[in-house]
Amino acid sequence: MRLLLLLLFPLLAYGSCIPGLPPGPGHESPRFRLPALHAEPDPVQGGRIVDALGREVLLRGVNVNALVEYWAYDPARFTTYPLTPGDADAIAGIGWNAVRLALSWSRIEPRPGDYDERHLAEVEDAIRLLESRGIYTLVDLHQDAYGPHLAARPGEACPPGSEPSFGWDGAPAWATRDGGQPRCFFFGSRELSPAVQAAFQAFWDDAPGPDEVGIRTRYVAMLRHLATRLARHDAVIGWDVMNEPNVFAPQEAAYADFLGDALAALRAGERAARAPRRLFLFEPAPTWANFGLPPPDFARDDQIVYAPHLYQGGLNDQPLDAAVFELARTQAAAFGGAPVLSGEWGADPRRASDPQDGYFERHQALQDAYRFGATLWTWREACGDPHKAGDVRAGRVPYVWGLFEVDCTRDAVLGPRADLVAALRRPLLRAAPGAIGAVAWDAAARRFSASGAAAKTGQSFVLFLPAPPRDPVLRTSGLTGVHATPTYGGGTLVSGWAEGGAWELEAELP
Repeated sequence: MRLLLLLLFPLLAYGSCIPGLPPGPGHESPRFRLPALHAEPDPVQGGRIVDALGREVLLRGVNVNALVEYWAYDPARFTTYPLTPGDADAIAGIGWNAVRLALSWSRIEPRPGDYDERHLAEVEDAIRLLESRGIYTLVDLHQDAYGPHLAARPGEACPPGSEPSFGWDGAPAWATRDGGQPRCFFFGSRELSPAVQAAFQAFWDDAPGPDEVGIRTRYVAMLRHLATRLARHDAVIGWDVMNEPNVFAPQEAAYADFLGDALAALRAGERAARAPRRLFLFEPAPTWANFGLPPPDFARDDQIVYAPHLYQGGLNDQPLDAAVFELARTQAAAFGGAPVLSGEWGADPRRASDPQDGYFERHQALQDAYRFGATLWTWREACGDPHKAGDVRAGRVPYVWGLFEVDCTRDAVLGPRADLVAALRRPLLRAAPGAIGAVAWDAAARRFSASGAAAKTGQSFVLFLPAPPRDPVLRTSGLTGVHATPTYGGGTLVSGWAEGGAWELEAELP
């Protein structure tokens, strides 16, 4: 059937209550309660992420670093910006339904065994804020080059061909054991700093901390505490247990042991919180985008998600094509057919302004084709972020990534990057009535399509469209009760129910 949402909206937007949608009248500021998520592995077609209502969910969104403790190369500059209600509104207005919320071990456990509950309350506040806008939170235990305490010592002399290291984010000082190795990086790689490699080796070896308890043991205990505190929120997707772990061949066995221990600790924390098992995300080494080597197998259950960072064509010269996504799916199949969620992807925001480039459009089209979840790096980046320290060392004014233009000569936020927002604001089938068969967005024709089979009678769906309710034209088959609700940023949430069996929907936008 062909339905004009102009006609449907007055008839159907009011008084309807669909699980996963805001109840009551449609208005510009809906509030949400999100159903819990779980994994349904499939080694043939690729695993799926499914909500408690049995609907396949596509998770798309962005990284938020507001709660990270970064090393400050210039104490006079911001290293992060806070997450505000305005940010949550804007994230929802793009149509995203997921945030990868980066956390720092150094802030969670500033002293061995002593957890900062006030900081964890801030984390919970962020989870609640995002959920109120219909956005799930992926809890990301973030680290870069081990931690903020491995910057070069004052006056440190580095060997020829190397430079003094910057500090980054991650481990607290008490868990940083670099054995006095040089804090210098080679070949432009922070991971190749001898001090960083020594600190990671101490972690994999579970070297004793100041209280004689192993530092890896402490990290795993911290994960259990985190799950006990946060797992009660159904809006928590799950746990990305270590961002870009520094793992080379000699450390693979230790990394596998760590993953097994981390999973057991998180499951214990979830049981203590009387919560269901949340998703467990595990990553390959940060060199995956260049070499494609999978992580080692580990003692796992069926609620795991493979989480490589799909930076091919964004941070390197490798092609961005289907082969990259096929590799990720093939590797996930070796872990029981786990779903795939790329915790980071992205490129220089200026590429969105080049009509001949198309990087952001191609990446998202491949996400659709493979049904991968993905969160862009990054929402806001500050001029004092250590990622910008190299610009300053080279005598350049820092240029920040993210959705916002910032003048780093005066640390002034100039506003959203309109071309980047336009490349990212597109239809998203948030929840399908059962499994998704195909989903695609033709940006040139402004046409979105999706289809599936074997839907249960009465199963609901939710589609975000980046246009007000009066504008899109919707065609459906096998769906009924289709209606629209205005949402953040002038967008529309379209929903309805499956009649049972095969279904199709198509939306044309102006």
